[in-house]
Amino acid sequence: MNGLQKFWGHLSTITRHRHKVIVHCAKAGILWQGLFHDLSKYSPTEFWQGVRFFDGTHSPTEDERRTLGYSLAWMHHKGRNPHHWEYWTDYDIKAQGYVAMPMPRRYLAEMLCDRIAASKIYNGNRYSDASPLEYLQRGKMHDRMHPETRALLTRFLTQLREEGEEKMFASLRAWVREKE
Repeated sequence: MNGLQKFWGHLSTITRHRHKVIVHCAKAGILWQGLFHDLSKYSPTEFWQGVRFFDGTHSPTEDERRTLGYSLAWMHHKGRNPHHWEYWTDYDIKAQGYVAMPMPRRYLAEMLCDRIAASKIYNGNRYSDASPLEYLQRGKMHDRMHPETRALLTRFLTQLREEGEEKMFASLRAWVREKE
């Protein structure tokens, strides 16, 4: 794939992803967050690394990490986007290390919208309502999420798999509106 194909491919992928997240966030009752979702992906730090490592089948940060041993784009992204559980880590004096904190509802809801949209983009016509839950269950890093965050994420993704998008988004919208 030449540089121009990578450029347009990456730009198209992140833009299609954002548009799906916006639609999902509207269904979840958090449209405003959807409108601002992932704007940092257009910043030079994230965008050009994405172009460099783009292949269209998975997140470019995976290949960036394999090649460089770290992902500059991911470090930039997770520090600016509170819909990622990694954003919600802090130093714990008792544990003497960084630990995950519970996520606020509206950001956890955006994370769900993000994961469903990413599954749709990367799986294409192989997507099913089980895909986002299967991705969560395959991931090793997800074990480091705060237990409450992981349980809620699992709850909604299981509902998606078993009852479909309409019912899951209705439940998510009602949950977001409840008091924290």
